[in-house]
Order: sequence, then structure tokens, then C-alpha cells
Amino acid sequence: MMMAIAFMASSMAFAGDSDALKAVMKSKNYAEAVQLLKQNLGQMADNTEKAKAYNHLVDLAMGTVTKQTAIIAENQMSVQLGRAASEIHPYDTLGLADAICDAIESAVECDKYDQQPNAKGTVAPKFSEKNAQRVWAVRHHLVNIGQDQATNGNKKVALKYWGTFALSNEEPFFAAQDHSAESDFVAQVAFFAGRYAYDEGDMDAVRRYLAIAKKDAREKENAVNLELFAIRHNLKNQADSLKAINELKAMYEAEPENDAVLDALNGMYDAAKDRAAQNALLDNHLAKYPTSFAALANKGLIAMADNDAVKGAEWLEKAAASKPDNAVIFTYLGICYSSLASTTEDSAKSKEYYKQAIDAFDKAKELDPDKQMANWGYNRYQAYYGLYGEDDARTKAAEADR
Repeated sequence: MMMAIAFMASSMAFAGDSDALKAVMKSKNYAEAVQLLKQNLGQMADNTEKAKAYNHLVDLAMGTVTKQTAIIAENQMSVQLGRAASEIHPYDTLGLADAICDAIESAVECDKYDQQPNAKGTVAPKFSEKNAQRVWAVRHHLVNIGQDQATNGNKKVALKYWGTFALSNEEPFFAAQDHSAESDFVAQVAFFAGRYAYDEGDMDAVRRYLAIAKKDAREKENAVNLELFAIRHNLKNQADSLKAINELKAMYEAEPENDAVLDALNGMYDAAKDRAAQNALLDNHLAKYPTSFAALANKGLIAMADNDAVKGAEWLEKAAASKPDNAVIFTYLGICYSSLASTTEDSAKSKEYYKQAIDAFDKAKELDPDKQMANWGYNRYQAYYGLYGEDDARTKAAEADR
């Protein structure tokens, strides 16, 4: 009887090891094991078997990682001890990085099944904590290896490593791990991954990476500007433009206070000649953010386009007060006042307008003396000419600056 009981217990213990699972577990090669798992996953008995199969993939990938990192550690020791160059051994850099990527992917999949109820209906994760710890410990290699590949011009490979590093930082599976060591550079890695994803034409990936970069105040502006550029670049037809407008509207709804996003959406409405949508956007924005530089400046530019120099000057004065270091706005403001000066029949009023124009142009010159941002030179000369006449020394000096 005891032997029969023992036999039954043994049979029950191995009942979960289906032929499908055994096929995967026998493989000692990661690529082969992946193929076997794909072929046999549907025939596995339950979530426990599936978790075990994916954990085997993690084991295989981490075996490669361990082998390569052992060589790295040995080389570092040789350098510290001053050993001969012959004792510095080459290692498979790309093999290491690929294995880390494989380990991350398989560990996340393993966890998906490990967190599901087993045959008894209970959730008892067996592999998750160990996998998270051991995989997280080697992720940092992806940053340096990705940098080496980027330096060598292998952008696709760099994107794979940097992208995996950035996305895994956000992966809930790794939430319990210590993120502090990489907090200073993960956003930068994500930003560059976004740049390379754009080069590959993968806008979904661009958004995923830049969403990570935007969480860091140091990278947010660069990330937003890259996303705006990617959305508006290479628009070939009206359908592309409408799609870009909708994408920018979504960005604006997510970040209504961001002037760069507002300016981009306004620009798309302007290009589409949708003045009603343009005015509605800017007016609604100013109702919430009355000192918004982008909204004030664009209201001024719209007035100028409508040949309304009075309104143009009013809006641009407000824009200049909001951002007093912008040479372009002071240049446009000067143009508005010069226009008013040249069209009024009131001589005293004309002089006052010219003085206001000169003040604006002089400020633009102060801010941008080399005309790198704003071409204030000829307009400034005309204002001096209108107020002081051709032969005045001040006009001559302005002429020399044009």
C-alpha cells in the first residue's frame, strides 16, 4: 500500500510536465527554445507551465549574460592588477546586449503567466521576484553598448538597446527595483531613442520614448520640440495635414499650458487657412492663460496679416511684455508702429509712432545685434529716416546698421 501511495504521489508531482513543456525545457539554445515555445505554448497544461517555459528562456538568456559579464569582470581585474594586454580577453558585446534584451522580454512574459491563477486557482508567483532582480542588475550595459553602436553609426542597433532600456524602466514588472541609479540619464536615453525612432519612421515608438523623456524637466522641452517636428514634418497632402492637426490637438489637450504646442497647432490652422479655428484656439487659450506669449504674439501676427497695425501693435506690446527678450517680436512691433506713422495724416502723431517704432527696433538690435534671429536693420533705418530725415547723423548711423 505504501508503495502504491508513493507511486501515486510521484505521478501527481509530474502531472504538470506536459510533453509541450518538456520540449521547451530540453533546449539549451535560446533561439531554438523560443521557436519551440511558440509552437507548443497552446498545448501547455496551464499558466504554471507557461511561466516555467518562459523562465527557462530567461535562464538561457541570462546564461549568456553571465558568461560575457564574467569576462568583463576578469578584464577589469586584469587592468587593476596591471596584467599584460594578452590577459585582456575579448567578449561578445552585441551578444551580451541582445541577451539582456531577450532576458527582459522573456522575464516580462514569464511574469504575465506567473501572476495568473495556477491549477489550484491560487496566485503564487514563483519566478517573478528573482527574474526582476537578476535582469534589472544587468540592464545598464544596454546604455554603454548602445552608445558605442551610435558612435559607430549603427543607429538601428543603438535604437534597439536604448529603446529596450528606456521602456523597461517604465515596465511595472520592474517597479520594485531601485531606479535611483539611472534617474539622471534615463530621460536622455529615451530622448535619443525617440530621435532614432523618428529616423526609422516609427511614430508610435517616437511617442512612447518621448513620453518617458518628457517626465524629466531637463529633457521635456527637447522632447516636446522633437515630437512637434515629427508630427509636422513631411506632410504630403490634406489628409496628412488633418492627421497632424488632430495629433496636435491631442497634445494640446494633454498640455494646454505649453506654448510650443499651442504655437504648433496655431501654425497648422494658419497653413490650412482656417482663421475661425485659429482665433477660437487663441481666444480660448488667452481666457485661461492671459500672459501666454505664443497666443499674444500670434494674435499680433494675425492682425498684421489683416493689415490692422493698431491691433497688431496692441497685441505685440503685450507679447513683448510677456517675453521681453524676443528680438523678433520687437521687430514686428516696430514694423506696426512704422506702418502707423507712415499712414497717419497727423504730423505729431506720426512722430510719436516713429519714436515708438525706433524704441522697438533699438530693443531688437540690443537683443540681437548680429541679426541672427530678426532682420531689424532696414526697417530700423526707415523709422530713423521717417523721424529725423536723410541727413541726420542718427539716420546715417542706422543706415550703416542695415
